Amino acid sequence: MGSGKTTVGRALAKKLNKRFIDTDHEIEARTGATVALIFEIEGEEMFRRREAEVIRELTALDDVVLATGGGAVLHAPSRALLAARGTVIYLRASVNSILQRTSHDKTRPLLQTADPRRRIEELSRQREPLYAEIAHIVIDTGRPNVQFLAQCILTQLAVCTAETDATSIVAEQAISQMSAEPLTALPAALLTAATASTAPAAARAQARPANMPAMLQVDLGARSYPIAIGAGLLRDAELINLHVRGSSVAIVTNTVVAPYYLAALQEALTSAGKQITTVILPDGEAHKNWSQLMTIFDALLANQCDRKTTLIALGGGVVGDMTGFAAASYQRGVPFIQIPTTLLAQVDSSVGGKTGINHPLGKNMIGAFYQPQAVLADLDTLKTLPARELSAGLAEVIKYGAIIDAVFFDWLEQNIALLLAGDVNALAYAIQRSCEIKAEVVRQDEREGGLRALLNFGHTFGHAIEACLGYGTWLHGEAVGCGMVMAAELSLRMGYIDTVQKARVLTLVHRAGLPTVAPDLGIERWLAAMEVDKKNDGGEIRFILMRPLGAGLLTPVPRDMLEASIAACL
Repeated sequence: MGSGKTTVGRALAKKLNKRFIDTDHEIEARTGATVALIFEIEGEEMFRRREAEVIRELTALDDVVLATGGGAVLHAPSRALLAARGTVIYLRASVNSILQRTSHDKTRPLLQTADPRRRIEELSRQREPLYAEIAHIVIDTGRPNVQFLAQCILTQLAVCTAETDATSIVAEQAISQMSAEPLTALPAALLTAATASTAPAAARAQARPANMPAMLQVDLGARSYPIAIGAGLLRDAELINLHVRGSSVAIVTNTVVAPYYLAALQEALTSAGKQITTVILPDGEAHKNWSQLMTIFDALLANQCDRKTTLIALGGGVVGDMTGFAAASYQRGVPFIQIPTTLLAQVDSSVGGKTGINHPLGKNMIGAFYQPQAVLADLDTLKTLPARELSAGLAEVIKYGAIIDAVFFDWLEQNIALLLAGDVNALAYAIQRSCEIKAEVVRQDEREGGLRALLNFGHTFGHAIEACLGYGTWLHGEAVGCGMVMAAELSLRMGYIDTVQKARVLTLVHRAGLPTVAPDLGIERWLAAMEVDKKNDGGEIRFILMRPLGAGLLTPVPRDMLEASIAACL
């Protein structure tokens, strides 16, 4: 409810040249009474029976876009009919978004309570598993443009297979044998078909075909933006140009990525008549500095790029951070798009609006919070990623499980071999889940006032390694991987986790191909490097620790405990 089904459904029907029908409106037309009045006089149970009969009739029609009520999934035969007879699109919205959209709507009988937020939370817990059970496509709505949502749906519909699987055949056969009497029971054959897709969410997401893009939303009000995850996005001219506001585009990439993907992106933009400026930077963390930032500005000024120019970051985390900082600064702010080409960038640095450059005394110490227009993560770019870079990206994936989602950590333990082998479905799920977690954290704490700091698990140690060894000696993900092992050791010494949990973190980091033994920098260099960390407060070094695995906290630690933890990891 409140996710925009009617509005988006109408827009989608127009694009598909189909008839739009809303089940609530159909019920009102047939009865001559409003949904609210039916609830008041007959109660919810009778309304659901009427709704089920309408769904039975309407799902038998051709060329229809059908918007159901939010509670239609509560009726098992209706769920089966929807799943078997059509493509089910679940428009997913956060509790905050639903509350905001429905707060003044007196026509929703289920929300006429003293505490509508609590009621929405209750309904979400009840209905979410049922939505997930039958959905073929999931679209996170947030607050984007209606036409954009319709286009997202069209993109996914275009790659959905037209073949009917065996489950749908069984379900449809059972449906055809059901009488026209009001639906009161579910035949055994249909029950089997309807519950065949109730696998755990992780397994269902992993089973999503890699060529079916996942669409997420970073919900930040006026600064909201979509994340698209799928194969072939770099060649999807319509999707890319949907987010380019003006006629001028500046592509920032590097010497490694350009030979692989620059031409495809240029072709997609040229097909829409865009004027393109290209900036090719040297590759590597060592070049994430003021000098190369000036190279971007030089090119923008030389080509007379104005405020309507859209910058596109085509590359890994270094390119994304520098392009974002340039976009935040050039003419006091121009739009930019992230097209991350490394696993690390796809799961972390491209999402959330952190931009910046390094300083010899500290990593990412100069920059700005500046959100992109969109993030387009093309899975095909991972095919050219060296094994070392793939492992480095997995560090940021492991981080989400270790500090926020224990179930995801379990999944990573079970699927790490597939991820290292480049299995596209496993990677697609890992990227999607990572982005889901980060998008929700950023929604709650855009500028790292508290919660978002948890995403720096392992980074205080990791940034010290990078600064002391020299940027680029270890990849960022390698330093973070080792930093997570050190943070796990410190968590153990502080009494927050046990030896089994610490061993699980160390083992998974090791299996991901990441270093688990810290470099011997000398205790004073370790402390001096970590004192520069942005999370510190009043000169006090603070760390993200696990309490327990799958949850975390930001806390100062005693110096003797810190020194002992560093020594234990050398």
